[in-house]
Amino acid sequence: MKRLENKIAIITGAAQGLGEAIARGYAKEGATTVITDINLEKLEKVESDLRDSGAEVFAIALDVTSEAQWKDVVNEVVEKYGQLDIVVNNAGIGTHGNLETTSFESWKNVLNVNLDSVFLGTKYGAEAMHQKGNKGSIINMSSVAGLVGDSELVAYSASKGGVRLFTKSAALDLAKKGIRVNSIHPAYMNTELMKLVPNPEDMLQATPMGHFGDPDMIAQGAIYLGSEESAYSTGSELVIDGGFAAV
Repeated sequence: MKRLENKIAIITGAAQGLGEAIARGYAKEGATTVITDINLEKLEKVESDLRDSGAEVFAIALDVTSEAQWKDVVNEVVEKYGQLDIVVNNAGIGTHGNLETTSFESWKNVLNVNLDSVFLGTKYGAEAMHQKGNKGSIINMSSVAGLVGDSELVAYSASKGGVRLFTKSAALDLAKKGIRVNSIHPAYMNTELMKLVPNPEDMLQATPMGHFGDPDMIAQGAIYLGSEESAYSTGSELVIDGGFAAV
């Protein structure tokens, strides 16, 4: 039996990067995978690839900052499949900037996409799981920047630190309902976003293992947290960073 067989999962930000890797990993492990993003062109390409491989996949447009869209997507998934077992709140944006150079508009935008969306996905995902009597798993994508400070990532660090502690609070709230909530903390990974990093060689030097991670490594963590293998884990932090946060 595959590790996620008979499970229905929603994954946000699945058109590329870590979200795409998680979607491919979930599909391979037998989950019915609902992939969401605002980039429909790329999302539909991922959907087509997964269907060609024999996976059960369903693409839906979702602006993760919209409460109304979250409600619609969760309702559509429950109506279509009769249940919801996993939500992976992966969608996010990254902007560089210190306190002096970060505008208030940029600050609000980063927190809206990276933190508010996690609240919405957790709230409405858990509500659907509980109504259907499911013992579900919610996985929130934080970062090593949510564990340690970075003077050039003030808004991003604030948002990811918020995800970290929100996850713990939600885990305490939902534990008696049988719904687990955990966070994943990647360092810099080999994704499209690496092209936006001003000085990647500095990040490489700060990584004890001496190389960046592969998105599939994050996918494996998300598979573990979505599966019954992690049935006794909630409110925990899965750090996958090559030792970055250990320094």
